[in-house]
Amino acid sequence: MAQTININAPAPVFPIPSKEQMVWHEMETNAFVHFTTNTFTGLEWGYGDEKESIFNPTALDAGQWAKTLKETGFKTLILTTKHHDGFCLWPSKYTKHSIKNSPYKNGKGDLVKETAEASKKYGLKFGVYLSPWDRNHSEYGRPAYLEYYRNQLKELFTNYGPVFEMWFDGANGGDGYYGGAREARKINAKSYYDWPKTLDIVNKIQPGVIFFSDAGPGVRWVGNERGIAGETNWNTISTDTLHAGKAGISDLLNTGSIDGDKWIPAEVDVSIRPGWFYHAHEDDKVKTAQQLFDIYLSSVGRGSTLLLNIPPDQRGLFHEKDVESLKGYKKLLDTEFANNLAKQARVKTDSFRANSAKYAGSNLTDANKETYWATNDGQLSGSFEVDLGKVSTVKYILLQEYIKLGQRVKSFTVDVWKDGKWTKTADATTIGYKRIVKIEPVQTSKIRVNILDSKACPVISNVEVF
Repeated sequence: MAQTININAPAPVFPIPSKEQMVWHEMETNAFVHFTTNTFTGLEWGYGDEKESIFNPTALDAGQWAKTLKETGFKTLILTTKHHDGFCLWPSKYTKHSIKNSPYKNGKGDLVKETAEASKKYGLKFGVYLSPWDRNHSEYGRPAYLEYYRNQLKELFTNYGPVFEMWFDGANGGDGYYGGAREARKINAKSYYDWPKTLDIVNKIQPGVIFFSDAGPGVRWVGNERGIAGETNWNTISTDTLHAGKAGISDLLNTGSIDGDKWIPAEVDVSIRPGWFYHAHEDDKVKTAQQLFDIYLSSVGRGSTLLLNIPPDQRGLFHEKDVESLKGYKKLLDTEFANNLAKQARVKTDSFRANSAKYAGSNLTDANKETYWATNDGQLSGSFEVDLGKVSTVKYILLQEYIKLGQRVKSFTVDVWKDGKWTKTADATTIGYKRIVKIEPVQTSKIRVNILDSKACPVISNVEVF
């Protein structure tokens, strides 16, 4: 009987994702829902003096939101429970400026509850956005407001079931109503909110919540609102000089840092319309299905997660044009990625770790995300050929690193077998959780991927060809 040799797995390249961050990566596409008094005033940033009575959706149906999102491939719904205007979509006991003083359901409505329940019904995770800036509250900029903000976090995380992701952005201070003061207030964005303590309050109620901000600590802003992750996109970044609202860090947030000391991947936030809230004059400016698909390629296809905003209209429904675009986008996704030509395909590698089948090329096409091809320690390059079995039209090559052991690949190329020889068709830098390389459609029977350089031995878990 042959002796079984225990071959050690590659050592992790730190930092590595947490269990919660891995779940986040695997979501891939999430949805933002921006809805508040702005929907009825035509503003993007409410001033804070809007009357509660203006919030009066006529046919609101959170189930329509969740059902549409589920049918078009989204995994999480993140609701703006309070935007900068301070109006709360739940009956907060800490303010009068909330849904409880609106005509909606005669003041008995609770849109956070309705949305959380609709998300659960349709199998979506639920997230909340709670703006740190509040143009309505009289104490904003002073210590008393921080207590107010934390009390509201306690309400949201105690009363509305599991919250997957908590979102807060870098809009911190400026002019506002502030309880009638009508003035501009500035804060020290680095210290005012005391984020470590504030987030710890949430963690004590619901451990493992993913926190988004400009600099994490769970996931980071991608540095733009156009739907574009960096072509080089490291999931790692150092946060010692970063904080929510810091100016001039967009490029760094877009690419991450190859030597970053924390795993804080980029989330790509973008709206289906020019604005984040619904405005009727933008009904003819809804992004097309093709534009949404292109955004998918420049976000999920570059190792990030897409967060697409769909704002309900004054009825409280996703507008028909938005829904039409979403359905067209899903159809494009399903069509373009319908047939994985590399499924169970034969793979030839130039080498694999200790010549052990545990790390062989066959792991790349076995549809098991927990297996992978790896090289020996110290070997920072390597290549593999995927035999498609017949000549087919190829448009996309999808690659995934086994990021539980860290992000490694610095650069790679893709070759296709054409006219009896290998021809380079693409070169790129990072892979990370997922990289989709789009090429000019080509007739070929074989694909070769060359890892040119890596932080440590490359560890690739999946290759798909479409």
